[in-house]
Amino acid sequence: MSQNKSDAVWRGFMLKCPACGEGALLHHYLKVVDHCAHCGEDFSHQQADDAPPYFTILLVGHIIVPAMLTAEVIWHPPMWVDFVVWLPAIAILSLLLLPRIKGAVVGLQWAMGMHGLGAETKPAIKP
Repeated sequence: MSQNKSDAVWRGFMLKCPACGEGALLHHYLKVVDHCAHCGEDFSHQQADDAPPYFTILLVGHIIVPAMLTAEVIWHPPMWVDFVVWLPAIAILSLLLLPRIKGAVVGLQWAMGMHGLGAETKPAIKP
């Protein structure tokens, strides 16, 4: 991935516009803004769809499951401790990562020129 693409993905992960890095990418919790308030980049036709939840589940699983198995092998906690510790950890980590991963996906789409994002780098398609 080139520097510009990785910059766009990182800006998206930080919930900033992948084009300028200044304007907010999301409003509310997961709603992508139609246009960047700073540079005017159009995000109205982005299509992140099911990728952010998929990647969030994948990442949270790869973080929580090894930690959970390690704790089980070392301390052998009772079942109620597992429920008290791991269920909130899964919920909190998922809720924190989901908007950031969605921002990264939109940033990658913008960097790759997908779905008409970043259209200044390619010719417009006329109907």
